[in-house]
Amino acid sequence: MNKPLFALVLLAACAAVEARLPAPTEEQKAAAAATKDKQAWSDKVAAYKLCQAQDRVAAYYFKSKGSGSKPSAALPACVDPGPYVAQVAAAKEVGIADSKPVPEAGKKKQ
Repeated sequence: MNKPLFALVLLAACAAVEARLPAPTEEQKAAAAATKDKQAWSDKVAAYKLCQAQDRVAAYYFKSKGSGSKPSAALPACVDPGPYVAQVAAAKEVGIADSKPVPEAGKKKQ
């Protein structure tokens, strides 16, 4: 009987703590986006290395098998993701010159 009660109290405490977390700032959002981008690139690199390893194993298997027969289905080649390039979103600041209206915009054509 104590275990369900303890689990319920623990769940309520977790919900209360989560409700008090502040909203992330712009810097935290940018850092999270950069981390997500870098992780996606790391996943592509890992998939590329796995593809190369699988190709080496398959080549060794067909070489040691002796018959030289290869599978009839053509598989796509391994694609190198290249070096990491940060995807920085450039935020353009609007200056005073950008906010002035164009004089010709309000004139009527005759």
